[in-house]
Amino acid sequence: MNSTTLHYRTFLCLLVAVSIAFAWILFPYYGAIFWGTILAIIFAPMQRRLVAALGHRRNLAAFITLLLCIVLAILPVVVITGSLVQEGTMLYQQVKSGDLNFGTYFERAVAALPPSVHGMLDRYDLSDIRSLQEKLSTGAMQASQFLATKAFSIGQDTFQFVISFGIMLYLLFFLLRDGSTLSRRVTQAIPMSEAYKQHLARKFTTVIRATVKGNVAVAATQGLLGGLAFWVLGIQGALLWGVLMGFLSLLPAVGAALIWVPVAAYFLLTGAFWQGIGLTVFCVLVIGMVDNILRPILVGKDTKLPDWLILISTIGGMALFGLNGFVIGPLVAALFTAVWDLFASNGEALPSGETLDVGSMPPPDDK
Repeated sequence: MNSTTLHYRTFLCLLVAVSIAFAWILFPYYGAIFWGTILAIIFAPMQRRLVAALGHRRNLAAFITLLLCIVLAILPVVVITGSLVQEGTMLYQQVKSGDLNFGTYFERAVAALPPSVHGMLDRYDLSDIRSLQEKLSTGAMQASQFLATKAFSIGQDTFQFVISFGIMLYLLFFLLRDGSTLSRRVTQAIPMSEAYKQHLARKFTTVIRATVKGNVAVAATQGLLGGLAFWVLGIQGALLWGVLMGFLSLLPAVGAALIWVPVAAYFLLTGAFWQGIGLTVFCVLVIGMVDNILRPILVGKDTKLPDWLILISTIGGMALFGLNGFVIGPLVAALFTAVWDLFASNGEALPSGETLDVGSMPPPDDK
């Protein structure tokens, strides 16, 4: 081994070690860094338009874009989160005091079932309604207690939240101002064909914008409509149920139906036919059509992953990274499919207009 090769490999080891150490230092605030980067990618087109309109005054353009980002994206989330925590605490107090008993609702619904259904329950040893009612009440108590605990922990971690929020805003300003330069330096440092880098970078930004701008907009719209429907029907905790419907609508093939279907069934079984029919028609025709109309407009057909892949990657991402996983999961899945498509097709999967010079890629090192 000559000295040049030894020096190069030593430098690569140092590069990897320093990179791992730097990532380790940043890890405690990875959420703030992650969302600062996400928001910078989403608001980058607005930043470019402002730079052109203000005569290339990048600092002023970044400051205006940051203010718009706070007003349009961050402030509504903070307000809704605060209201949600307050309503979750109130719900826990109602469940704890017995004013709200899900077991009683379940008992009423089962009692309204026809005799043939009761006979079927007896045949399969599912007639122990009291045991199911107790389990449902216990589960509701645990869920409401979890919400109250989260509300308390959020109050206790206010200082940590303020620090993370400040880091995100500080990073967001500089990413808006210098993001294009930084992205070029990062892509130049990647030892890969230029066509590959351009295609994967475009896929990366497209999936992020589609996931956050498109899926979150669809989820927020469905949650808002569902919460309004529950509020009109006089259901307690309409804000909480609306947020849950919006959250579940991120999952294809499951969606908000996990919340509104049991409520509509309860209305129908207990004789509140107009409420049950009205809720069902509204959720099927209005909330259901939101996904079919808004998602193709905001997300686009070219970036749409298969529903099963979105479902698995979203659930897996949230299991590993918490709330951040609803973006990280589909992003990793999209890059996974893009990289393997390029590998399997030897570059033929590149869109029209992009060229791939396979001969420019270095041959494998046999040493």
